[in-house]
Amino acid sequence: MQVIDKVYIDGTFVTPHGDELLDLFNPATEQLIGRVRLGDAQDARDAIAAAKRAFPAFSRTDKRERIDMLKRMHEAVVAKEDELYEAITEEYGAPVSRSRWMAQHASRVLLEAAKVLQDYAFTRRAGTAEVVMQPLGVAGLITPWNSDAGFICGKLAAALAAGCTAVIKPSEMSAIQTRIVTEALHEAGLPAGVFNIVTGRGETVGAQISSHPDVAKLSFTGSTAVGKTILRAGADTLKRVTLELGGKSPVVVLDDANFDYVVPLAIQAGFMNSGQACIAGTRILVPRQRLTEFEARVREEVAGTQAGDPRDPQTTVGPMVSKKQWERVQRYIRIGIDEGARLIAGGEGRPEGSDAGWFVRPTVFSDVTNDMTIAREEIFGPVLSIITYRDTDDAIAIANDTNYGLQAYVFSADEKRAREVASRIEAGRVLVNTLAHEPAAPFGGFKQSGLGREYGSFGLEAFLEPKAVIAAL
Repeated sequence: MQVIDKVYIDGTFVTPHGDELLDLFNPATEQLIGRVRLGDAQDARDAIAAAKRAFPAFSRTDKRERIDMLKRMHEAVVAKEDELYEAITEEYGAPVSRSRWMAQHASRVLLEAAKVLQDYAFTRRAGTAEVVMQPLGVAGLITPWNSDAGFICGKLAAALAAGCTAVIKPSEMSAIQTRIVTEALHEAGLPAGVFNIVTGRGETVGAQISSHPDVAKLSFTGSTAVGKTILRAGADTLKRVTLELGGKSPVVVLDDANFDYVVPLAIQAGFMNSGQACIAGTRILVPRQRLTEFEARVREEVAGTQAGDPRDPQTTVGPMVSKKQWERVQRYIRIGIDEGARLIAGGEGRPEGSDAGWFVRPTVFSDVTNDMTIAREEIFGPVLSIITYRDTDDAIAIANDTNYGLQAYVFSADEKRAREVASRIEAGRVLVNTLAHEPAAPFGGFKQSGLGREYGSFGLEAFLEPKAVIAAL
């Protein structure tokens, strides 16, 4: 059993002031695998103070220095890839078919940030003025459990590329992954205080970071409800805030689509990361006249979707991260049944053959209307809803009839037609006939899916403030 009893402040692994111990479980077995000592508000204040001390010197480093730092960080995380892969599988329960990608993603985002920085102009002309893009200051980075290492490295990469220093509060449920990433980043040899990592609870460490006057920027990924709390906490000091929040992504299947091609992609979009993904395509919009055909193809696809042991290479849906999350998903399945939706795959309980672990049966409802709870609220598990539409205008109306707007998917045999539909959907990203990720493209949401953007030059500029200098000619 692993015991994690250090946080990282001012370039050093230190024993936290906080003394609460939290148990860590393997979600596939429900067995205790570790224990972490959590930091508290004092640890957060110490980390913020260290970042504040480091900011004046770090903010004056040039692009070349910061690119070199990002490349060293990339190499250090690559060196820990196998250890990180094991932790993602054991602590989070990600299937090995996905956890290798997740481990690699953590290092890739550092290299991508270096590429963006290489070509970024911090000074530009605007009429007679010189505009300088200036780092904001200390950045507070608060990350979730569904891709712990990737979010830590991605947010930190953008902050450092901009010249900000950082205090990171990762999820307390991902402490083993956090330890590995922290050790890797320490090996990269950055100046003390440039980044600090304090594992702790949101109501203590997170609250302190969100409200502290010496934190200039907040970047949070997580639920919409918590995002609103963070926004309120930062309002008194007018912090710059980036929020990447919940989603209820539509998958718009147009009437000319080839179901043999589309259905496997639609199921992958819905069940990605075991359904624990903010971008999961959980509302599948299908032309009414082709519903029977679509349902038959979905049944076949879900029957071949393996949920269970994450170490089995054939598994694509692993366990929910915790018992609490498992119970949440089960509750939504019951709500779907009670509200009159029709199960065509899955349902309550564990998959056949699973007598332990927080596994959910891959579940698909049909006869769902867009006002049902399962169509309105983010479930964060492998539960999908099929909703029928009359025509293209109706499909677009249904797709946009949501509080969210993070990502959407459009499938059609006619790419031009699909792009026209994509142009009318209210979402930060729309994927047309693909599930591809583009790291240079901005990522973030419309409406209650968030504020601001991450990745690429848009993500870099989230940590910068423009300053105009106008001089006499």
